Amino acid sequence: MSGPRDLIHLFAAHAARMRYEDLTEEAREAAKKSVLDTLGVILAASGSEPAVRGVIDIVRESGGAQDCTLLAFGGKAPALMAALANGALAHCLDYDDQTPWGQHCASSIVPAVFAIAERSGGISGRELITAVAVGQDIFARLRCNVGWNKDWNLSTVLAVFAATAAAGRVAGLDTERIAHAMGIASMQSSGIMEMVAGRGSDLRGMYAGFSAKGAVLAVLMAEKGITGIDRMFEGKYGFFNTYFGGRYDRAAIVEELGTDLLGSGTLYKRWPCVGTAHSHMKAAIDIVTENNLTLRDIAEIRLHVGDYHDLMCQPLAERRAPATLADAKFSLPFLVAIAVVRRGMSVTDFSEAGLRDPEVLAAGGKISLHTDPALDWKLELPPGRVEIVATDGRRWTITGTKVPGNADNPMGWADIFAKFRECAAVAVTRIDPEKIARAQELARALEELEDATDLVRALA
Repeated sequence: MSGPRDLIHLFAAHAARMRYEDLTEEAREAAKKSVLDTLGVILAASGSEPAVRGVIDIVRESGGAQDCTLLAFGGKAPALMAALANGALAHCLDYDDQTPWGQHCASSIVPAVFAIAERSGGISGRELITAVAVGQDIFARLRCNVGWNKDWNLSTVLAVFAATAAAGRVAGLDTERIAHAMGIASMQSSGIMEMVAGRGSDLRGMYAGFSAKGAVLAVLMAEKGITGIDRMFEGKYGFFNTYFGGRYDRAAIVEELGTDLLGSGTLYKRWPCVGTAHSHMKAAIDIVTENNLTLRDIAEIRLHVGDYHDLMCQPLAERRAPATLADAKFSLPFLVAIAVVRRGMSVTDFSEAGLRDPEVLAAGGKISLHTDPALDWKLELPPGRVEIVATDGRRWTITGTKVPGNADNPMGWADIFAKFRECAAVAVTRIDPEKIARAQELARALEELEDATDLVRALA
């Protein structure tokens, strides 16, 4: 065929040929942090989100080869089903990492690569780091260079390709077969924003399980010789034309491919809820902390919102008092109310009792909205702005900056370790502190492991 080769072949070559030695130190560190961070969030979700237990039951009923570890709950399952179970846990708390432009990929990549690594055996830490770094890079290149109308859930629509490339690398597939696997993965590329913006669905928390499982299935099929789609991304009826009306920047997607690993900009969350709420939360925390305000001192909490912020606020009465844990993590008024009352947030704030906390609900009742089109989400979401009016007439307006985990206030290894300990402490089964410390050590020095899955076994 005339013209440049489809992006699927460029991404496949990128995944197959990248060497650990060619990764920047920043990309290596980001991949390692994402591995430990994702494992920690999986542990926390096991003890904090009851809805996922139905998935675990299904996985245990499925039978098959007992190849891969079911994290937190224990036992083993086939690679496909382990990826589903661990992936469903990885995003449950909305505590997983994200790109600087929003959306999540490690919650799909990490469960998929560990499933393939355990199934294959003998995958070194360096190989796993390289695979994760490549997956993060592919996801970021797609995320910030497509014409998104906030209609598709990009985290699953795009992450299945990133996870497939990474898992294909771990499986030892060559360039041609990784391209086939990514083409096969197009059958698993899905997810609508109503799942995210709507209310009452458990799927919002466990969607990464589908993309992780889809990636593993695509790799296993390519391994068996099944072929994919040659013009999957750029064909007349391909991915970009079908999902985005042909709106994508090819030149930007391929710029410095193989040398500039965009996953190095990965952000890690310090608060277990949707990242697009964090700047409003930080602004509210700054106001109440700096002025030593109690709830009785506050007459009104006004949230300045753009289009995407507003998705998290409508209908306002239900967002002030969400009915489910999944809805709570995407309800901006409720999240700001927690931040005002607690002056922070932890995984323990999300429980059935937490949903009914009278102080938090009282704070939510004081929240109002002010629409500001300047805060609409284009590529980077503008930071939220909060105005608090005191009962004595004083008022303060602050824009949320230096959010813990953001680029202007990044989380180092000590912060990642602290988060991991917090997460492990609420796992469904108690984990010995020595195992927690050992897992941290292994992740920090992952490049030294001859078998990367030693890290998973350390938590068993």
